[in-house]
Amino acid sequence: MSLADDAVEARAQGWRTLAALHARIEDALERALAQKHELSVTEYTVLDVLARQDGFHLRMNQLSNAVVLSQSATTRLVTRLESRGLLQRYLCPDDRRGIYTEVTPSGQELLAAARPTHDTVLTEALAAAEELPELAPLVAALGKLTFARS
Repeated sequence: MSLADDAVEARAQGWRTLAALHARIEDALERALAQKHELSVTEYTVLDVLARQDGFHLRMNQLSNAVVLSQSATTRLVTRLESRGLLQRYLCPDDRRGIYTEVTPSGQELLAAARPTHDTVLTEALAAAEELPELAPLVAALGKLTFARS
């Protein structure tokens, strides 16, 4: 193998490792959130992203970008959560073409109940992954990341 081939293989292996870690964590979160709170990981993420915003709302296109879903998938998800009374949509007062999505008080209550489950399962899943030699370096790297709070 040439050096270029080695670099390509290293990137591919890194990607496979990242995908394996993501799948393990998402599976654990999906099971726990569904069982205890009747939420999917994506539904939890939407509620969490919105709740962390000033005013608890975002434009639909901003929400779509934040949760890494297509606009149509975001619209379907918001519609499901809206039918459960967890979100509501309204027209932007400054731009009548814009639509905001906002967490309702019921959505805030469900999120507050689900957040400890999410955080505990995430911590446990990362600890379990850290025990696997192929995932330990990635878990260690994640532990070193810091994020600026806005």
